[in-house]
Amino acid sequence: MQTTAPSSSPFISFAPPSIGFGDVDAVVAVLQSGWLTTGPRVREFEAAFAEYVGARHAMAVSSCTAALHLSLLAAGIGPGDEVVTTPLTFCATVNAIIHAGATPVLADVDRHTMNLSPDAAAAAITPRTAALLPVHFAGRPVDVHAFRALASRHHLLVIEDAAHAVGASVDAVRVGVTADSSCFSFHATKNLTTGEGGMVTTDRSEWADRIRVSALHGMSRDGWTRYAREGTPHYDVVSAGYKYNMTDLQAALGLSQLTRFEALQARREVIWQRYDEGLASLPLLRPAAPEAGTVHARHLYTVLVDPALCGWRRDDLAQALRERGIGTSIHFRALHLHPYYATYGCAPGMFPHAEHISACTLSLPLSSDMPLDAVDRVVDALHALLG
Repeated sequence: MQTTAPSSSPFISFAPPSIGFGDVDAVVAVLQSGWLTTGPRVREFEAAFAEYVGARHAMAVSSCTAALHLSLLAAGIGPGDEVVTTPLTFCATVNAIIHAGATPVLADVDRHTMNLSPDAAAAAITPRTAALLPVHFAGRPVDVHAFRALASRHHLLVIEDAAHAVGASVDAVRVGVTADSSCFSFHATKNLTTGEGGMVTTDRSEWADRIRVSALHGMSRDGWTRYAREGTPHYDVVSAGYKYNMTDLQAALGLSQLTRFEALQARREVIWQRYDEGLASLPLLRPAAPEAGTVHARHLYTVLVDPALCGWRRDDLAQALRERGIGTSIHFRALHLHPYYATYGCAPGMFPHAEHISACTLSLPLSSDMPLDAVDRVVDALHALLG
């Protein structure tokens, strides 16, 4: 059996960005404009993204981590407060809670959807709980109705980690207006990228005002309003803010990507179905179908590699695929298994569903630019190894 990819076969990267000629032209135009930092392109991107999701306000920032941190601060969450979230997420979700001065409280996921379980979240609520912070894992929308109802019963806020969920929707309502605030990522691996970057969407005008000021040092006026022809150089510092602003270079790329985003998503859908059909006969647990009335953002195609079912350990299968020229990733090693979070009482065994997924999950290559013959190479390799 061949164990490595032929030398003529290119390596299949896990999730390279889709960068078109229009994207390059948009960034070059900013380079030639003489204005590179936060300015008119950022404002255009915010307006376009707000319109896309249907939100009253959108604030472009440097990352989803910044978006989460600023959302928590705008909500008045800080020392003495608890925020309930999932252990099956990137560390930034919990770190933002810590940076706000609050205490993260983890609750287990639903084993079928891999999203935070509303029932587990309900059991984790205490008199100190101030907010729920669900994560739309892999692009699958959480049960937003259940979390809204839970928040209403306990007088809590809902702040969403929507890093994976640009393009997702529930009952024809896009993620972005499904919580008190929603926080998006435009990292290089995301469905819509600005290289690095993020966005907060909210219908709360007072939160939007706080986030805009806090994202740029707590200054009352940004550089564009100070240095443009109609501007004035004076400003007030009204809070101890942060350096969390997005640049026009990033926003130009985001604007260009947003104009063709539906086409990018349609291509991801084709690739997703190709995986579904090609892997159907293998002893791997494939992503569950989207729930009725929802649109999955198709961000990560995750399979579960359970040794009891397929005879392979996840890491061994990932290495075998790499030897065949195929890159993969892991989303995620559950947070309660990392040593730092023992500080918050976390330990192995506390969240069995998240822990099982953590041990078995493997994310296959997925990009809107991925050729179908590359998808077939991944499928063929898995058949050769598991069939």
